[in-house]
Amino acid sequence: MLSLSDIHPLSEFQRGAKAFLARLRETKAPMVLTVNGKAAVVIQDAQSYQQLLDKIELLDSIAGIRKSIDEFEREEGLPLKEAWKQLQEKYGLPD
Repeated sequence: MLSLSDIHPLSEFQRGAKAFLARLRETKAPMVLTVNGKAAVVIQDAQSYQQLLDKIELLDSIAGIRKSIDEFEREEGLPLKEAWKQLQEKYGLPD
């Protein structure tokens, strides 16, 4: 979550970039940088960003699985043999 204490002007970040980067690595908390008093960008350390991407990918996978289960329960899916045949034709897969 973003903290109100982690909102800084871009010019302040530019003057003390090394200290800001050290703080990002230490706290793992994102910061908001402002331009003319308005939020312009959010910055965070690379490891925390990768963890965020990994979580999003997992949530997308879970949502896809739930959608597939819902379709199956509504009997909207294809039988496996028919689906496999379509994939073979589309991608030239062997039997």
